[in-house]
Amino acid sequence: MNIKQAKALCRTFPGATEDTKWGADLVFSVGAKMFAVTALDDKAKGISFKVDDDRFLELTDRPGIIPAPYLARVKWVHVEDLKTLSDIEAKELLTRSYELVFGKLTKKLQREIQG
Repeated sequence: MNIKQAKALCRTFPGATEDTKWGADLVFSVGAKMFAVTALDDKAKGISFKVDDDRFLELTDRPGIIPAPYLARVKWVHVEDLKTLSDIEAKELLTRSYELVFGKLTKKLQREIQG
């Protein structure tokens, strides 16, 4: 999976929004809570996202995956190049990030997003 495909996937999640933060980062959110961050530039290869607590150490032990700057304390990782993951694993991890953030929203907001 390349960064363009990852961005396209993030756009498919119910209620997902995207905006620019910090001048050069494209942020994907649901219910105003971030679930993925990458560079605005399509030439960028890396992406950061939330992972399950029990997967954080496993993933950051792998080459090319580091604790996400400023967000590692809340179990975010930064994949330096999405090619280090298979397409299936990248899709699963991004989907799980969305699910983790969506699950923390209020029940009312979850219902609104789901329609």
